[in-house]
Amino acid sequence: MKLESLQAAEKKLLLNTYERNPYLFTGGKGVYLHDEKGEEYLDLLSGIGCSALGYGHSALEDAIIAQTKKLIHTSNLFFHEHTAELALRLTEISGLDRVFFCNSGTEAWEAAMKLARAHSERLRAEGKHLGTKFIALEHSFHGRTMGSVSTTHKAKYREPFAPLIPTVEFIPFNDVAALRATFSDDVCAILIETIQGEGGIHPVSREFFAAARELCDSTGALLIADEIQCGVGRTGKWFAYQHYGILPDVTTLAKPVAGGVPMGAMLCNEEAAKAFHPGMHGTTFGGNPLACAAGIAVIDTIKRDGILDHVTEVGAHFITRLKELANSHDAIREVRGLGLMIGLELNDATLAGDIARELMERRIIINRTSDTVLRFLPPYILEKEHVDIAVDALDELLTLHATQASPVLAGDTSHG
Repeated sequence: MKLESLQAAEKKLLLNTYERNPYLFTGGKGVYLHDEKGEEYLDLLSGIGCSALGYGHSALEDAIIAQTKKLIHTSNLFFHEHTAELALRLTEISGLDRVFFCNSGTEAWEAAMKLARAHSERLRAEGKHLGTKFIALEHSFHGRTMGSVSTTHKAKYREPFAPLIPTVEFIPFNDVAALRATFSDDVCAILIETIQGEGGIHPVSREFFAAARELCDSTGALLIADEIQCGVGRTGKWFAYQHYGILPDVTTLAKPVAGGVPMGAMLCNEEAAKAFHPGMHGTTFGGNPLACAAGIAVIDTIKRDGILDHVTEVGAHFITRLKELANSHDAIREVRGLGLMIGLELNDATLAGDIARELMERRIIINRTSDTVLRFLPPYILEKEHVDIAVDALDELLTLHATQASPVLAGDTSHG
């Protein structure tokens, strides 16, 4: 089927929720996607951070193929061989104790919110006072379901679905004074994206993270770290909170954990886990044999191939090249990120949109977030040569735009 036919069919049949880019991808290998014409595209977005091992990786393909020949699904009414195997890997790399498997990041976040409320109820039953309020951060994004939207800051995500879950209070990102002023024993959890993704690739400050840990410890509230985009190796460590030496009570993950196969998970410590008992929460598809087999393959491959060190090295090269670019272009405000989670903030939303579109026309895939930020979430197997291709293209496009904006610089000597 051709792109035009698909566009017409989707316009007629699908709910109007996406503004898709007009490209049809039919395959991929390594860090490249292929369209229906056989053209190659350097993918620096990896399905919004999901395809950690790129495309056509033999370890992931072999695991998926082998599992489809054995068992794809049974439901959580029964055991299968991979659930505990993957849970053990996740607890070992995270420092947490228990795992709940689901299908997506927003489901993982819902589970974390429910756990926080249940934990608060358990403590109240023991005679302690802990309320039901959540502290969330401005510019946060936690997903699209009702609980996740209730703790997501931007009005465009929230207002169409009001009224939302009450007792959520937003405070400015990284504002320690506001955190301390807002916190009390009415709070059941502080909610933090260790690195805000949709908000523009903003890492939480060490001071804010430490203050949140201290406050939660003082009352028994839960510190919940959203690592759906920044976790499972994206920053060069298994979890971004490990850069800070601070362990949350709960974390959520999804995107890269199964290499593109839908999977999410909520991880928590033993104390928080006491709040859930059979029947309180569940899922039909979560943690099915196929997704778990894929997750095991991803984690084992990252370990075996030293990919965390590779992410650190290539990510440092990427950030260095972008900072060099910033020295040459006034349009660049800031370069932010860790590992291979990087944002390049420009001084104009229209320019950012144009650059993202023009890179796509040059067969380099990125996207724009928070209006002015070019976001890079490439596969972990990206090499420095791929970085250089992208940065050189950025340099050319920014130079072209600057020249068009300043005709004198383009050789217009009519005033001199």
